[in-house]
Amino acid sequence: MARNITPKGQDYSQWYLDIIKVAELADYAPVRGCMVIRPTGYSVWEEIQQKFDMAFKETGHVNAYFPVLIPN
Repeated sequence: MARNITPKGQDYSQWYLDIIKVAELADYAPVRGCMVIRPTGYSVWEEIQQKFDMAFKETGHVNAYFPVLIPN
């Protein structure tokens, strides 16, 4: 097992964050609680989005975007 990666069975949430960080898919932003999607991570997101978009359109559904940051 790679160093600095929490075992999945021990803490799934931390394991996920460790994998994202080590794979350089995203990194922590200077704003607390936010992450920046890196180029490779964005490529993965585009592939996922494309596949879901095709599936939605085949069933007659439409896409929608919602605010990422919601002010108090």
